[in-house]
Amino acid sequence: MDFEFTDDLLLIQETARDFAKRELAPHAARIDREESFPLEHLEKLAEIGFLGFLVPEKYGGAGLGNVALSLALEEINCACASTGVTLSVHNSLVAGLLVRHGSEEQKERFLPELVSGERLGAYAMTEPGHGSDAAGMETRAVRDGDRYVLNGRKSWITSGAMAGLVVVFATVDPSKRSRGVTAFLVDPESPGYVVGGHERKLGLRGSQTVELVFEDLEVDAGMRIGEEGEGFRIAMDSLNGGRIGIASQGVGIARACLESSRKYALEREQFGESIAKFQPIQWKLARMATGIESARSLTWRAAWLRDRDRDHTRDAAMAKLLASEVANQAATDAVQIHGGAGYCKDFPVERHFRDAKVTEIYEGTSEIQHIVIAREVLSE
Repeated sequence: MDFEFTDDLLLIQETARDFAKRELAPHAARIDREESFPLEHLEKLAEIGFLGFLVPEKYGGAGLGNVALSLALEEINCACASTGVTLSVHNSLVAGLLVRHGSEEQKERFLPELVSGERLGAYAMTEPGHGSDAAGMETRAVRDGDRYVLNGRKSWITSGAMAGLVVVFATVDPSKRSRGVTAFLVDPESPGYVVGGHERKLGLRGSQTVELVFEDLEVDAGMRIGEEGEGFRIAMDSLNGGRIGIASQGVGIARACLESSRKYALEREQFGESIAKFQPIQWKLARMATGIESARSLTWRAAWLRDRDRDHTRDAAMAKLLASEVANQAATDAVQIHGGAGYCKDFPVERHFRDAKVTEIYEGTSEIQHIVIAREVLSE
């Protein structure tokens, strides 16, 4: 595994860093405060090719892969995690899924529009009563000739109200559990696609999170991804990619905490000298820096393996677990270093503290990551 990055990867990193500092950082606090969806930023990200990292050039994408996406997501999330998660879901869970599992007809029809930003992608698997237990989902897909009729409810769906294409998982037979789960491409303009309540969240307040309701929604059989019963396998594969994306987000948030804390520690004086000279502050900064490097290395390894289509289930789970823990510890330490200032919205670490928490919950909770890692270890 070689982390001497190519010129193309270094250019992606530099472009993402410049975009994050110039376009995102000045507006991140406002996006959080107003709970405003960063549509204008996504349009600009589309213009520079950031909506098609995993899409081959023949469909209009960059075809640069998961390492490139990870590099970009770290920079974007360092500035604005709300924009970061929207970008991650679109690339990893929708465009990337379609590349790996879609039919040629589906790829030709939808990938160019996902790359251009004409369609924003959403991923609908979680249900009100079925989060970690995805095999127990209740949304039904009933075959009726050359179409399926979907009925059910999905929750916590990122970009669900703004999406132009949604990957929906439903079961054709609940008694089969995971073997009944089937994946579909759904156009939100279809009759029976209903956007429910918008969640009022602790963090990522600029990322739109909604409930979706399907009421006799008809889907052409040609919009089924794979065969009946293959949806669970497709979902697990796509979540491996998604977990690499969220690990990248965790690294980005943690890095933002470190950068803010370093600056504040050097400027803030107590007892006649900067608090950066106090050992308890130095230890917190050292812990942040060490955690970031460790989580980043695991994340890059998982991305590198996925790009080569090698087994990476354990690596993706480890990266996501560690990066989310590092992000939350860094956010806690950052608030403590800032003292009372860190508890106020005038400083960005307050937002980072709130944004970090969900990294331990979505794309599989930390508890689920422990189960996945333990299962992989015991199966060796």
